[in-house]
Amino acid sequence: MSNKSEMTEETSHKVRKQSTKKPHKDSGSSKKESKKYNFLVRTLWTFVMISGFFITLASGHFWCIMLIVACQIATFKECIEVTSESGRAKNLPLTKTLNWYLLFTTIYYLDGKSLFTFFQDYFIQYRFLTLLAANHKFISYCLYLMGFVIFVCSLRKGFLRFQFGSLCITHMVLMLVVVQAHLIIKNVLNGIIWFLLPCGLVIVNDIFAYLCGITFGRTKLIEISPKKTLEGFLGAWFFTGLASIILTRLLTPYMYLTCPVQDIHTNFFTPLTCELNPVFIPQDFRLPPIVFEKLGISVITIKPIYFHALNLATFASLFAPFGGFFASGLKRTFQVKDFGHSIPGHGGITDRVDCQFIMGSFANLYYESFISENRITVETVLSTILMNLNEKQIIEVISTLNAVLFRKGIVDNQKYKQLAYIYSTATENLTS
Repeated sequence: MSNKSEMTEETSHKVRKQSTKKPHKDSGSSKKESKKYNFLVRTLWTFVMISGFFITLASGHFWCIMLIVACQIATFKECIEVTSESGRAKNLPLTKTLNWYLLFTTIYYLDGKSLFTFFQDYFIQYRFLTLLAANHKFISYCLYLMGFVIFVCSLRKGFLRFQFGSLCITHMVLMLVVVQAHLIIKNVLNGIIWFLLPCGLVIVNDIFAYLCGITFGRTKLIEISPKKTLEGFLGAWFFTGLASIILTRLLTPYMYLTCPVQDIHTNFFTPLTCELNPVFIPQDFRLPPIVFEKLGISVITIKPIYFHALNLATFASLFAPFGGFFASGLKRTFQVKDFGHSIPGHGGITDRVDCQFIMGSFANLYYESFISENRITVETVLSTILMNLNEKQIIEVISTLNAVLFRKGIVDNQKYKQLAYIYSTATENLTS
């Protein structure tokens, strides 16, 4: 009996061991399957985002701007949700409403004036649009003032710290997201290359920082992001500089990418010509004779855009990543893994564009400081006239231009008198 009981105890003990081991194997396999599934989902959505991005680029400047607007709205929403508690839970419904009101007021103020230029034909037909454009700053100020009044009226005892904290967070996000997104929109208007090149450099830098980090990374770079290494940081700088030369060579032959916006409805298949910025035209550069005299090379001919691309690559490597470090710190502060789940396998929009905002704002500053020619064109003059002058003043401008053409002999005496009579009659009709 004792032997039998011992045997049964041993067999039961073995069964229990086997039963306890099986779940571990199952959990291990389930983890592997989960990682494999997440990898496949992430890869699939990576290709979806890349293809969607290039389709948007080919669709035209308008859709590029819409993409930027959509990204800034999504980023604003995710940042506010991560950093703020729910206003409704505190019985403060106006908190969330006020955030959205301030967002669209800021977008209207920053981007409205730029986009008015491309719809100037409608200003002739609809008088109220002219009033909107002419008084854009005053209207924007009144809208913001209305939001300020609503905020003060919504203050409640016991919730003041939360409400003022929410207002500060909202303004911080508006400054870091919406203002910088506005500058990226200006990059699109200056020429899609000034939008596409900085974006591409940030993506390349992110990829090679990861590859160099896992290959020979040893030294931790920054406390807030323990996976980032100094070796990966510096290695990505080298490969991003190399990528800037390759990308510039691929992008500069297309007028669609290098020309500033003249018609916002153009797309990749629209025939487009313009007077190129000098940075896209090959120029001669003298080399230091001390170094190159023995090689028999004194001058090289190259497009200046290559030098500017290297400067942008340096910023994308050394400074733009700190936008991602800032986002990592923000997530750690509020103990969240991702800003959202809008992109399967990738997290939120903010997780993908955190470095793009600071890169885009620098690209705009760099363009305005070292590349822009600030040329006055027919389009800028017309938009200024249509948005700031009334009908009587427009007729006065045309009459003055006709007089100039008459004095230069371009318009003969008979036609000049006919035109003068037509415009004087039109002025009388407006006055009456």
